[in-house]
Amino acid sequence: MQQSFIFKSLKEQQGVFGTQDIWARKIEKELGVTLSLRGDQVEISGDESHKAMARDVIKAMVQLVNQGEEIREDLLERLIEDSQEGDLEGLFKAMESAVTLNYKGLPIKCKTFGQQNYVAMLKEKAVTICIGPAGTGKTYLAVAQAAQELKEGLIERIIMSRPAIEAGEERLGFLPGDLAQKVDPYLRPLYDALRDVFGQERADKLRENGTVEVAPLAYMRGRTLNHARIIIDEGQNASLSTLKMALTRLGEDSRMVLTGDVTQIDLPKVSDSGLSRCADILRGVEGIGVIHLNNRDVVRNKIVKDIVKAFEKEESRQAEKRNMRPGEPGKRRGGPIFVKETSHDNNHLL
Repeated sequence: MQQSFIFKSLKEQQGVFGTQDIWARKIEKELGVTLSLRGDQVEISGDESHKAMARDVIKAMVQLVNQGEEIREDLLERLIEDSQEGDLEGLFKAMESAVTLNYKGLPIKCKTFGQQNYVAMLKEKAVTICIGPAGTGKTYLAVAQAAQELKEGLIERIIMSRPAIEAGEERLGFLPGDLAQKVDPYLRPLYDALRDVFGQERADKLRENGTVEVAPLAYMRGRTLNHARIIIDEGQNASLSTLKMALTRLGEDSRMVLTGDVTQIDLPKVSDSGLSRCADILRGVEGIGVIHLNNRDVVRNKIVKDIVKAFEKEESRQAEKRNMRPGEPGKRRGGPIFVKETSHDNNHLL
């Protein structure tokens, strides 16, 4: 038995099918269904459960189109994935309101329930610690929230910092220029986030007049930062003592966010990373929030999500292997091993 959906306008039909039916073909491929357009009605053929998912995706796409959203590949991929997991409502809740408007006047919105919890924490807590893989919007959303606070007059400046730690074999001393020029490449991701939110011209002006400051983490020592939103990026590459130093820079009417990916530590010794220990020490302290994002919160190209999933699977396999007794396959030291996976149900405000 076929399922169907009736479009109320040409705009809805075009939004769902896309240019040269590109979105319809993607739905067919990912969900194993066939879509046939008959006038203002699309008929869905295939397995019963897949037909239901496809109809839910089409209904969600129409709702988003009518809300003024542009259907893009990453958004459609998220709709398809959420339909497969029965969690389409979470996407709509996350996208209910904009964090801020970018320099083009377009809204910057959360795209996952985890991101929504993260932004809520940024608004409520004096200090937020966000740990998660690449592509989850840790830094981007922090910059967007800081931009909104600046627009509302809640802060006077934005201070962005990260450790100047090399990834790979290149070393600071081999780069040309003075110290400022040497560390500048390591701060480039922060400049990119500023440009995306403010636009290149305004971002440059804000930096020139001191409203926005971007500096290596070592430059924070000895300062008291008042009336500011402080964003410490790549916190996994800082020691516990350095993070303590950064946290104690907080002055009057200031808020701070520490972000990092503990699976990408560039320090000579992984054990030197202080981000996870910092989160454990401060968890439960009033005014401090800790949130973990995971692969479901990745909003970059779908391949990034797949890469993160693959590495998480391998890390879990290696963790289980390390707990097996040599020569005794199947037996694990200390009983069964449970691999902890963060779910959004646990991403409550702490």
